[in-house]
Amino acid sequence: MEVGLVKTNPVSVNYKTTGGILDFYVFLGPSPDDVIQQYSEVIGKTMMPPYWSLGFHLCRWGYTNTANLRLIVDDMRKKQIPYDTQWVDIDYMDSYKDWTLDPNNFNDLPNLVNDLHSYGMHFIPIVDPGISNTVGYAPYDDGLNRGIFIKTHDNSSFIVGKVWPGNTVFPDFTHPDAGNYWYTHAKAFHDQVNYDGLWIDMNEPANFVKGSLTGCTAGTNDDPPFVPPISGDMTDKTLCTSAQQHLSSHYNLHSLYGHFEAKATYETLMRIRGKRSLIISRSTFAGSGKYTGHWTGDNHSTWADLIYSISGIINFNMFGIPMVGADICGFAGTVDVELCTRWLQLGSFYPFMRNHRDRDGDGQDPASSMFTSTLPIMKKALEQRYRLLPYLYTLFYRSHIDGKPVIRPLFFQFPQDPKTYDIDRQFLWGSGLLISPVLVKGATTVTAYLPAGNWFDIETGVESMGGTHVFDAPLSKINAHIRGGVIIPTQDHDVTTTRSRVKDFTLLVALSTTGLASGELFWDNGESYGTTGGQNNNFIEFKAENARLTSTVVLYDYAVKMTLGSVVIYGVHSRPTIANFNGQYVPFTYDSNAKVITQNLRFPYNMSCSVLLQQNSIKQSLAHYNDREKKHVLYYQA
Repeated sequence: MEVGLVKTNPVSVNYKTTGGILDFYVFLGPSPDDVIQQYSEVIGKTMMPPYWSLGFHLCRWGYTNTANLRLIVDDMRKKQIPYDTQWVDIDYMDSYKDWTLDPNNFNDLPNLVNDLHSYGMHFIPIVDPGISNTVGYAPYDDGLNRGIFIKTHDNSSFIVGKVWPGNTVFPDFTHPDAGNYWYTHAKAFHDQVNYDGLWIDMNEPANFVKGSLTGCTAGTNDDPPFVPPISGDMTDKTLCTSAQQHLSSHYNLHSLYGHFEAKATYETLMRIRGKRSLIISRSTFAGSGKYTGHWTGDNHSTWADLIYSISGIINFNMFGIPMVGADICGFAGTVDVELCTRWLQLGSFYPFMRNHRDRDGDGQDPASSMFTSTLPIMKKALEQRYRLLPYLYTLFYRSHIDGKPVIRPLFFQFPQDPKTYDIDRQFLWGSGLLISPVLVKGATTVTAYLPAGNWFDIETGVESMGGTHVFDAPLSKINAHIRGGVIIPTQDHDVTTTRSRVKDFTLLVALSTTGLASGELFWDNGESYGTTGGQNNNFIEFKAENARLTSTVVLYDYAVKMTLGSVVIYGVHSRPTIANFNGQYVPFTYDSNAKVITQNLRFPYNMSCSVLLQQNSIKQSLAHYNDREKKHVLYYQA
């Protein structure tokens, strides 16, 4: 499809396609958020990711063996770098064949995975759709018996291409037996290597020969009368579009190949693990967000690719695939310390955060010796992300329930402000957190636009009003601002989400110019299905008005210890003389320069009247909540 804007008055959009059935939907909004929510009603709401998937992920093509991989894992641990999931690329396979393990170089991988799990971490391997057509290779023999592979144009045989393992056939994920086929071999490999998710790559589907080993037909499917301005023709680097699948021709299904594979993989992992897993796919389509996340493909270690990544994550959130990120520091090219440091800062605000590298360049994991001088900066960025994960997880809950994008451009929140319309170098987390990264080599300041209202530096609490600002941005800092009127729940960081999830919470309260603010927190066990439908979760609402901050437990159906350790209130313009919590005095500090109150709420209070819920006193705690209308009240007065 070729889509073009014609800048007439009014602006028109021209579509030119190679053919097919075209269904057009028009979503009337009126707001941009409304448009995306209405779109999600048609394509399906997004999957709820496991909590651990929001942590930092690390990968490389070229670990070469388990021993080398262990060195990376051990170095990351030794340096106490926050890190949740280790990935492996195709080098772990035996001759690049799916569902196999290199018996010489990666025979110890199962033990390494068990070690990761013992540390509260997770593991994800890559899987490609091209199946080696080698007799005696179980995924091929089984697929042959089931008739599961895509066929030639005349249905006479299976179409053969070439990918990493050599000559390959391709599973037809529209076949009614495809789910059982995929499960059989995924389960057999899971019995060997206890993985927590799958990375499905090369699923456009990619092909190293044009169409097939024997070429394609001269018909209109393979050579249509109109072809958009692409590199080469319709069959370059993929299958013949005349190939036949169970549901229809590949001509009609090509763009859906990755989508159907993601669906089969999602259902397979449900059967195998019985809890939420992470799937990341290279090829996606409208509706794929129900099953998978996405990464933006093989990028390069350039400042330009750093910039492009922002529009990529914004676009995919509008497409209904919010679990998205780019390869941090770049997949290919020469690694640059400054660029990689800035990229990791920006990547700390990607919904899906993974550092991935090809096999040709130097390693770029944060523990690498080349980053000795900037490791404290990288750790600071990661620690800030881990503190913000309760807020990010709640945004994913909203996306899952309501279809709202997790990441959004500024004009989504401020559609009446024309200055926001073409901003693509800043973005918002939800409606409340604005990120303004450095995207230029050597820069120590960043020019950022703040829409109308008041905004607070997330680190210092310093207030800025709407307008264009030049903020200090030394290499140690990425500028992020909380919008006045928003309350963000955070949690003390640790080296994994397994460990951070039991830490104390903090509320960052950013008062509007009228002294109002609100927020919410969704909390469950982070991995079970069926926790988002009004049960097996805790849901808390926060509200500030009339110098009173209230925490209201709307639902408490997940028995777990949750401790509100502290509250930080931005925008208090004079020092309070009184600060009480549930009628008791609260010690506090007041920064007269930043206009910030900080209060430690944890110690001075009777446990049953605080926000600390212990499993052995749930009934007592809930009774006190009911006595107080299930609210915890912090009162401050100037």
